[in-house]
Order: sequence, then structure tokens, then C-alpha cells
Amino acid sequence: MVAAPRTGVDRDPVELGVALLERLEHEELSVAEAVDRIELVTTDPALTREILDTAETRGVIERTEGRIRPTRGTYVRFERDVVTREGEFTCRRCEASLSTGHFIQLEAGEVGPFGSTCIRKVTGRE
Repeated sequence: MVAAPRTGVDRDPVELGVALLERLEHEELSVAEAVDRIELVTTDPALTREILDTAETRGVIERTEGRIRPTRGTYVRFERDVVTREGEFTCRRCEASLSTGHFIQLEAGEVGPFGSTCIRKVTGRE
């Protein structure tokens, strides 16, 4: 029997959230836009706050006046960091049914599945 791929569900949400913030493809985001990304990992306000605080403490982001600025220029690269799988999935962002899921591979774990449109939005390409 083949083990199911490890998605973000059973991984540490703080580490996944920090990893997502580390890979932002924007020079600057509002806190609300950053929280929208973090909600891919958790909707718990206490964990969201912990993710933002941890990312700031580690130097992954700078927070000033309601804005988030990533300090590292590493982005999600589709060729290397996104894998697709065929199967029956539900998009983690919009909850649409999918036959092809896109998963973001991060050192802290995998986040997904996403549909083809949502993966572009999640990574900041749209």
C-alpha cells in the first residue's frame, strides 16, 4: 500500500505559515492579504498571530503600519516547487472539485491541493 502524500493538514501550521510568507512574490502586502495566504494553513486567529510574530522574529518579514514586506527574494517556482497529481481533490482555497491538484512543496511540508487558477493566486502570479 502506498502512503498518502503529506499535505499541510498534519504538519505544523506555524512552520507552514512562515514558509508561505517566506515565499511571497510581492514587494509588499497588506496584513489582510498576508492573512489570506496564512488561511491556507489555519483560520485560528491565535495561530495566525503566532505565524506573523514568528516570521517577523526570524527576519522573514518586516511589519510596519499594517503592511508586510518579505525580506527574502525566494519565490515559488512552478517547475521546481509545484507538483500536480491526478485524483479526486477539493481545492484548499475555493473548495471546487478537482481532478488535477496542484501542491506547493515547502521545506516545512506540502500545501494543497489547489486548482489551476487558485495556485496562481496563492503564489501571487495573478
